[in-house]
Amino acid sequence: MKKIIALTALVVAAAGAQAKDIVDTAVAAGDFKTLATALEKAGLVQTLKGKGPFTVFAPTDAAFAKVPKAQLDALLADKEKLTAVLTYHVVPGKVMAQDVKPGKVKTVQGSELTVSTGNGGVMVDKARVVKADIAADNGVIHVIDSVVLPQP
Repeated sequence: MKKIIALTALVVAAAGAQAKDIVDTAVAAGDFKTLATALEKAGLVQTLKGKGPFTVFAPTDAAFAKVPKAQLDALLADKEKLTAVLTYHVVPGKVMAQDVKPGKVKTVQGSELTVSTGNGGVMVDKARVVKADIAADNGVIHVIDSVVLPQP
């Protein structure tokens, strides 16, 4: 009888544990409110909830706070520019930290990010990866400490 109860509890727990996509994973973390708002304003929520896989270099709320308020407000009001900045933070495929190699990497936006490694850890352009390999069912999130901008 104990085995049946334990098995039933396991099945119920497994059924309740739903896989989370990149957007849900970021929202659940609590440090990405500005990113979530920006994704919504740019119309990219459904894209990042899609099949993927995606690798997202996700700036925290603290990273967005480094951007001057007037510049951030202007960016959030310009859907085209906002979309370009956000998709610059996304790389097609699932790249785990152990697979990162220094060099240029093409983003969904079309430009290339520069990835470097060294004593300071992994850098993406001038942003530092502060937490890596946050798994989602459609990719992976690497948390960065600054917003990176595509070069014109």
